[in-house]
Amino acid sequence: MFAKKYDYWLFVLPSLLLIGIVIIIPFLIGIYYSFTNSNGISATWIGLKNYILLFNDANFLQSCALTLSFSLLSIVGINLIALSFALLVTHRNNRLNRLLRTIFFIPNLIGGILLGFIWQFIFVQVFGAIGSQLHLSFFNGWLSSPTTGLWGLVILFWWQMSGYVMLIYIAFLNAIPISTIESAQLDGANEGQIFWHIRLPQLAPAFTISLFLTLANSFKLYEQNLALTNGGPYRSTEMISMNIYNTAFVNYQQGYAQAAGILLFIFVALVSFGQLYFSRKGEKNED
Repeated sequence: MFAKKYDYWLFVLPSLLLIGIVIIIPFLIGIYYSFTNSNGISATWIGLKNYILLFNDANFLQSCALTLSFSLLSIVGINLIALSFALLVTHRNNRLNRLLRTIFFIPNLIGGILLGFIWQFIFVQVFGAIGSQLHLSFFNGWLSSPTTGLWGLVILFWWQMSGYVMLIYIAFLNAIPISTIESAQLDGANEGQIFWHIRLPQLAPAFTISLFLTLANSFKLYEQNLALTNGGPYRSTEMISMNIYNTAFVNYQQGYAQAAGILLFIFVALVSFGQLYFSRKGEKNED
């Protein structure tokens, strides 16, 4: 009886061991190194010094401010685009629904590095050619300017994430009873009134999920940043993940980088728990 009761541990234990070796143990070691001045070879315990220095590090604070600005632009743009896509592909009179869903979702399947190089070609080669032909300086040197360089990252992220977030909105739009919409139409409601008074209120949980999902992914952005701008010019597009990487593997300040990584982990974890809390709260209110 005892053996049968705990048989499931035989199936769970290999996965738990793998998670422990690959994730939990390295994470705990990383926490330890965040309190040292490790350079990858030697380490000396220095307590909270790394964490104190981070809040006086101009480069780190700049990357945090840049990442926050990027996240706000991403949240607004991605959710507006994704909602527009979802409304388009769920419209009953649109015969290209399946094709459009595939087209909109494909960018999310492309790896971050490849995605960065694709958009680097667009911003440098294509925009450069357009600027030369039309004599428009606005299109020249798109990734060489701090302002347009940031917008280049934003546009890339919009293109990548909108299709994924679209699926969330599609799920909630499809959950709205058809009878409710048909009743509103019989009462003389137009498409705009149906959207504002029926569809939009039902999408509140989708907004919550998409907001936190976009925010968490914005702060973890690295591959696209590396391939598109490499943090340039002059660190003006260096996001927080790239700042941590450069600190650890370019400047060999691995203890200092671990401290920054722990702060990033805490922030992303809070965002994730916040999303879980508000999602469950919304479900309870519906019940």
